[in-house]
Amino acid sequence: MAVSDLFHKPGWQRTRAAVGLVALAVGVLGCDAVGAESVGTSGDLDAQAPRAVATTLPPAGYAWVIFGADTVVAEVASTPEERADGLMYRDEVTDGTGMIFVFPDSKPRSFWMANTYVALDIAYMDPSYRIVDIIAMEPLITDSYPSNAPAMFGLEVRQGWFAEHDIEIGAAAQIVFGVQG
Repeated sequence: MAVSDLFHKPGWQRTRAAVGLVALAVGVLGCDAVGAESVGTSGDLDAQAPRAVATTLPPAGYAWVIFGADTVVAEVASTPEERADGLMYRDEVTDGTGMIFVFPDSKPRSFWMANTYVALDIAYMDPSYRIVDIIAMEPLITDSYPSNAPAMFGLEVRQGWFAEHDIEIGAAAQIVFGVQG
């Protein structure tokens, strides 16, 4: 049923159909209905009708790193141990996935590829999630890949992903972190 069809039904059917559409939206979008107000006694929808608010977040330990229409589902490495392990010992990094390294401060950063079997790109980002450097990193290289500017975040993805999506230095991301444990 189209939303416009609601306006051609009698009052009680319009109310029932609107409630059904809201329930469908809540179920499909993973939303909670909040701010629900009563439906008028005449059967017409109030101006304060229920509205759905998205409450979906990435799972715990993950983040969505969003560049316009492109999103990376990234594992979060925020402790010294998680950052040290990074993407070591992985046989692949699936397209659209990666790891975001979160540091407590912004300063020049350096990564290496010891025990990392997959070619990666790293985007160093400042505290406002703006990319300050992108570097291609080769597997098993123990030389450092230092950032050209202070960074608070490092986003590792499959090598070539940034270029394929026209994401360059200066691009800003939005980051949605999953539920914290």
